[in-house]
This record gives sequence, structure tokens and C-alpha cells, in this order.
Amino acid sequence: MNPQYPLGVIHGRFQVLHNDHLKYLLAGKRLCRHLVVGITNPDPCLTREDRTDPGRSSPLANPLTYFERYLLVRSSLEEAGVPSADFSVVPLPINLPELYRYYVPMDGAFFLTIYDDWGRKKLANFQALGLQVHVLWEVPREQKGICGSEVRRRMLRDEPWESLVPQAVARLLRHWNIPSRLKRLGAPGSPPL
Repeated sequence: MNPQYPLGVIHGRFQVLHNDHLKYLLAGKRLCRHLVVGITNPDPCLTREDRTDPGRSSPLANPLTYFERYLLVRSSLEEAGVPSADFSVVPLPINLPELYRYYVPMDGAFFLTIYDDWGRKKLANFQALGLQVHVLWEVPREQKGICGSEVRRRMLRDEPWESLVPQAVARLLRHWNIPSRLKRLGAPGSPPL
């Protein structure tokens, strides 16, 4: 099958990368020869609060470093059979559209999914920049499926979470002891998930 686009750009926080994130990444990859995965909120300096999704910028909602998420994306795509030469992983300050050109190829097709006002805002930002946009799917938030906050919540409560993430991701999160990190971040007075 011949891909629809030579180059695609897809993005996410991946805090933590779960099975529905992988489904999203693979849907984007099927549409292009080379996929550029932009990791949003790459560091606190490039993270901004947004009223359409205020919880996404809190420390507890962002327990993983950029490099850890880079490794999660690489390992899960490779485990799914995507050759490493067919994708790149880069930072992407999603709240700062004026900086996109420094991080991702602006001539690629920008893939996204829409579940809420945050997704619609990103679509409007992409369109305002004149980017080629391809909406993979749009469904109501209650039909979204797995979300990172649920995986983090289960880790905090010592509930089973491994089945919600790709095997490569589970191995790395256990190795880094992310449940303990979340518990430290979730101490009294910490912001919500």
C-alpha cells in the first residue's frame, strides 16, 4: 500500500504512553512514509497552561522527562514493528505555535485526533498556520478510551496498570519506578492528576 503523504507530523504528551496512544501513532504512520512524533510539554520552559485543558500542565500530570518519553515512543513503535528509519522523535512546544518551525517540518501533514475543546483549539492553531491537517478521528470525550490520567491514577493507588500500556512501555516504567515517582509528586498539597 502506498502512503498518502511522504511526511507526517503527529504529537502527544505521552504521560504515560498507553495502548491508545500507540493506536494513534500507528494510524498516523500508516498514512505516511516517515512519521515525525512531536513530544509536547517537553520541559517546563516550553509548557504553558491552557484554559481548554488546565490540568495538562501540572507536575503530577507530567511526571516523565522528555528523554523518558522519547524512549517510550521509540521502544513502543519498534516493538510494534515500525523500522526506526521510518520515524523521528522530537520535542514540540504545542502551546507555542510560533515555535513549531524550529522543531518539526512544516511541509508535512499534521495528524491529530479531536475529543474536546483542546483538540479543536489545536486544529484551529494548525489551520491558522496554513498547515496541511488530517484529522484521524473525532469522537466525544466519553468515547476516548484510555487516558494517561487513568494510568497514573492506577499507579498511585497500586492498582493494575500494565495491561493499559505496550509491553515495552511497562518494562521501562517499572525500571524507572514511575509509580514511586508519582507517589512523591502526589504527596499532600500536590496539584491533581
